[in-house]
This record gives sequence, C-alpha cells and structure tokens, in this order.
Amino acid sequence: MEGSPRRRRSDSRRNEEALLEAAAAAFVSAGVDAPVRDIAARAGVGVATIYRHFPTRADLVVAVYRHQVEACAAAGPELLASSPSPYAALSVWTGMFVDFLVTKHGLAEAMRSDDTGFQSLHGYFLDRLVPVCAELLEAAVAAGEIEPGIEALLLMHGIGNLCIGAGSPGYDARRMVALVLAGLRVR
Repeated sequence: MEGSPRRRRSDSRRNEEALLEAAAAAFVSAGVDAPVRDIAARAGVGVATIYRHFPTRADLVVAVYRHQVEACAAAGPELLASSPSPYAALSVWTGMFVDFLVTKHGLAEAMRSDDTGFQSLHGYFLDRLVPVCAELLEAAVAAGEIEPGIEALLLMHGIGNLCIGAGSPGYDARRMVALVLAGLRVR
C-alpha cells in the first residue's frame, strides 16, 4: 500500500489519550514541570511510552494544550444540547475553560525558545474557542438568562485575568469566575 498513511494501533491511540489526560491533571496540580514518571504512573504506562509519543516536554505541553482546546471547543455545542439551560451550559463550559487556563500558564515557560510556535498556538486557541464562547453567550442572551452586550473575547480575557492568581494559597479561580457569571444574570 504505497502512499497510504499507516494507521496507528488502537492501543497507541489509547495510550496517547491517557497520557494527555494524565499530563493535563499533573500540570493542573503540579505545573508543567511535573515529573514525567508521575505523569506515566497516572496514565498507567511506562516512561518510555511518554517519550515515544512526545520526545520533549515542550512536545507534551503543546499536545496537552491542543487537546484541551479541542475538548473545550467540542464541549460547547454538547453542553448546549444537554444542559437544562444555556446559562448552565455556559457555567460548565467556563469551568472547563478555567481548568484549561490554569494548565496553560506554564506553556510560555515550556516554549520559551519558540516564540513563533507559541504565537501560532495562541491564534489556534482564539480561532477555536472564541466562536464557542460567543455561541454560548448568544444562547444565554436569547433565553433571557444574561444581559446582552458582553463580547466573547472580553469575557475570555476577564476569565484569563482571574486565573492568574490560581497558584496562590486559598485562591479559587472557579469561584471568582462564578461570581462574574452571576453578575451577567438578568435581574
């Protein structure tokens, strides 16, 4: 079969998915410098498996970043379809977004030597997530649940700023974002 791409084995795809989930969890709890052996243990694989999929830490961080962007992008429409209200969907989605941002804070440091790579990831992030946030906001406005006039990018910037303190003891970024969302509610 010359010219056809080789299909990855299903166990390889499962291992990569497990690694991405485990790395994201480790990055949230311990930052992007979490030990590779801890990530491997969380994923139930050997350390060599991580390096086979992601030869450098930056490769792993970028893959986690892209994986989480895609998860947030896919979650928006799914939440709108399955949640009791658009506001409820927006609330759950912003929680996912907070988790993503907390993970993302170490990305710049991990990619310090590759500014162009970081810039392209930021563009990817905006292209994928701003429309999803806008759709959630529009649905909540149409349902009469939140005040009109909030732009998706503005809300996302505000959430990002609230996540900066996530490493401080006693600081709860999710709680702060919930307060912002409560302020958007129609009175």
